[in-house]
Amino acid sequence: MRITTKGQVTIPKTIRDSMGLRPLTEIEFVVVSGNVQLRKKRGAAGRGKNLIGRMKGKATAGMTTDEIMALTRANQ
Repeated sequence: MRITTKGQVTIPKTIRDSMGLRPLTEIEFVVVSGNVQLRKKRGAAGRGKNLIGRMKGKATAGMTTDEIMALTRANQ
């Protein structure tokens, strides 16, 4: 494995899967006894919080909750 000219490296899929490293997972590099370790960032928001944070404020249809509920129930 090599580091690209941009300083990037690909984490093998088997390692990502076994460690639960999904897209948007925050990681950090630490040096321990002269070795570099990669680990999940401590105190970082979890995947669920990140997803909710990105969705926040996206549903701006200009309708009240009652109006939306009426539309979803109209076809039943």
